[in-house]
Amino acid sequence: MQRLLFLFSVILLFSSCKQVVTYEEYPPRFHTGDDKRWAEVSFDDKAWNTERGNTGEQIFWVRMPLKFEKKLNGTIGLQIEAFGAFEVYWDGVLIGNNGRMAGNGIAEVPGTESTYYRLPDSLSQNGTHLLALRATQAYQQKVQRSVSVKPDIYEDLLRKPLIITSYMNLMAGAFLIAAIYYFFLYVNSSRKEYTIFIFAIICLLFFTLLIMEYLKFYVEIPYTEFFTRLEIIGWLTFAIAMLVPLYFTIQFNFRRKALLLFFLFFILMAVYYINYRHYDLTARLYSLVMWLTSMVIVLNAIFQKEKGGVIVLIGLLASAVVNNFLVYDFGLFISFTIIVLCMLYLHTIRARVIEEEHRSSLLLSSRLQLELIKKNIQPHFLRNTLTSLIDWVEESPKQGAEFIQALAGEFDIMNAIAEEALIAIRQEIELCKTHLAVMQFRKEIRYEWEEAGIDETEEIPPALIHTLLENGITHSIPLADGCIRFRLSYLRDKACRQYTFETYAQNRPVSKNREGGNGFRYIRARLTESYGDRWTFLSEATLQGWLTTIKIYNK
Repeated sequence: MQRLLFLFSVILLFSSCKQVVTYEEYPPRFHTGDDKRWAEVSFDDKAWNTERGNTGEQIFWVRMPLKFEKKLNGTIGLQIEAFGAFEVYWDGVLIGNNGRMAGNGIAEVPGTESTYYRLPDSLSQNGTHLLALRATQAYQQKVQRSVSVKPDIYEDLLRKPLIITSYMNLMAGAFLIAAIYYFFLYVNSSRKEYTIFIFAIICLLFFTLLIMEYLKFYVEIPYTEFFTRLEIIGWLTFAIAMLVPLYFTIQFNFRRKALLLFFLFFILMAVYYINYRHYDLTARLYSLVMWLTSMVIVLNAIFQKEKGGVIVLIGLLASAVVNNFLVYDFGLFISFTIIVLCMLYLHTIRARVIEEEHRSSLLLSSRLQLELIKKNIQPHFLRNTLTSLIDWVEESPKQGAEFIQALAGEFDIMNAIAEEALIAIRQEIELCKTHLAVMQFRKEIRYEWEEAGIDETEEIPPALIHTLLENGITHSIPLADGCIRFRLSYLRDKACRQYTFETYAQNRPVSKNREGGNGFRYIRARLTESYGDRWTFLSEATLQGWLTTIKIYNK
């Protein structure tokens, strides 16, 4: 896109410096009425008005002298910009028409605002010539739009707009592809980045703005709809002027987004009402307000040492320089393009941050997998378990076999869930029950498991409850009846999902407050991996034993 922008700028600079025909234009004169003699060069129009006035549906004439001072070889053409339907006379010779004039009970067929006519070679030599229009303006009669004439080589009059339009269409196509790509990226992303969605909308609006601006070159638009296109262009510019600062406020973590955007909207609406129907001026002011607001955000970002702030500042300054030295239409779109490129640069920075976060999450996930495996293959656990297993096999082979089956079952479940980020809650409960079966043989203590309100469709990070269960076994003393009971409860409401794990036993005495060691760190890491910061974890002693509450908040 940068190469396309550079090539387009060079072409515009060369094309804007080339002037084939040198001419002098005189003010037009108007007169209401109809007489074919008024097209003649010899007619004296000194008594005619310099203003058209309200002609209603009547025929009126316009006479405008032009003096060719220098022209190169080639056929001369005229570009005429005027409202109405009219016939065009050059030195008294009819050279074309635009629409169909009203008269004799026939309704006017509106012409287009801009038309092109070819001059006869015999009537385009150096010297003074006369352009005369026989016209009506039956619609939009309050609009007193003057007549503008531009002579040039006829082929250039037709070719230059097509060349400019072709490059603008290339630019528009690039923005359309970008809009579609980022819309798909947003829709198919599991992590919804609103900046991606906003950037896609900006690209789509910019594509639409380019198409609407140059629609006049390949679609015939009657003068009655001339202001409709300008109104659409104005509102598109308004939307872009709102969304570009919004994008920067999000990317640069601007603290008072709502206040800034409120004032921005208020100022843009004030510009619209104060300069109503001054379309070019309104668009210029929209762009200026957007630029100033973006500068405030970027300077604040540089003060906060945000990444990319300096690059965007350079881009904004470059866009101001381009807009100042090029023709408004070209400068506006090129400066807008520079700003969009700055936004794209910020998006690449954000994408790199997300990629680094993803890489870190993968490393965390791998580390948690190893931690989960280590939980059941640590030497202390294996030595004590195998020692107990030998004793049970020697004393009671039948119960020893049950011990072996329970231990194998726990290892099977651990192996199945080791690489998962989330597992079914029922699978987690089965893991807890098999672990209780193993520990019951090892410690010869009776363990009981209870559950309430469990939703079988729910998922949970692996070994989350299992870790709490281990802590309850390690730090608890059986009650008077020789039993330790565990209860898992589940509640769900509109705000969150809540798991409550209770241990009913006597707590072992500790020398300091029990804040949890590796087990609690494992739980917090697993919750962060799966839910980001949308969770709370609370674990505390109670009169009955120990209570742990995990809340997972909805998005």
